[in-house]
Amino acid sequence: MRAVLIATWNVNSLNARMPRVTEWLSAMEPDVLCLQETKLADDKFPSLEFGALGYESVHHGEGRWNGVAILSRVGLEDVVAGFDDGADPDPDARIVWATCGGVRVASVYVPNGRELDHDHYHYKLDWLGRLRTHLDQHHEPTEDLVVLGDWNIAPTDLDVWDPAAFEGSTHVSEPERQALANVCEWGLVDTLRNHYPQPGIYSYWDYRNGDFHKRRGMRIDYLLSSQSLAERSTMDLIDRNARKGTKPSDHAPVLGRFT
Repeated sequence: MRAVLIATWNVNSLNARMPRVTEWLSAMEPDVLCLQETKLADDKFPSLEFGALGYESVHHGEGRWNGVAILSRVGLEDVVAGFDDGADPDPDARIVWATCGGVRVASVYVPNGRELDHDHYHYKLDWLGRLRTHLDQHHEPTEDLVVLGDWNIAPTDLDVWDPAAFEGSTHVSEPERQALANVCEWGLVDTLRNHYPQPGIYSYWDYRNGDFHKRRGMRIDYLLSSQSLAERSTMDLIDRNARKGTKPSDHAPVLGRFT
């Protein structure tokens, strides 16, 4: 496998962010870009515009909410939308798989959870369980595989600006973190944390209260790579500059390079 640059970005509406996304693609030239929260139906996805930039694309969307995509300039094959686990289809468009340049890629938008006593929170835990089942049934940890996107979970207290500010809320609860750990125990590695173990590294900042400028963020977007791929990880980066300027997403792109 040649060196490949793989990125993820929750764009919080592709209609609102399309000029920023195309500008970023032209500047950063990732080989693969996973998008979340496109908020588009499949027939509204701008595949021709991405094709003009040299990217094949696949989109799994539903309209006003959710929506995930994979853009690739190193090939795009064996597409699967949702889970292939024998259970009922996921009611939301939250995961899409494809093989890009020999790497199996999944773009994920994990449910938010809303509140700890909300049905959506239990859906979130079940969703993560289904992801683990899909991995168990269809993949081996020896594969070159990366699952990346908006996980809506801060893995540890290092990944939030102030743990006390999140006490009793989603994204940091022990059941969520355990469900994420169960996914990782399949054989996935948080490569950014391998390179940068220090606190203060975030990928999401609320639009309100000037959180971005006050550095009050969370790290909820990341790449989880199989061991075979993680061993060839040479760079991880969160592009804070993409969170600046006019009409940014509340998430920044996260990139990883593998040789």
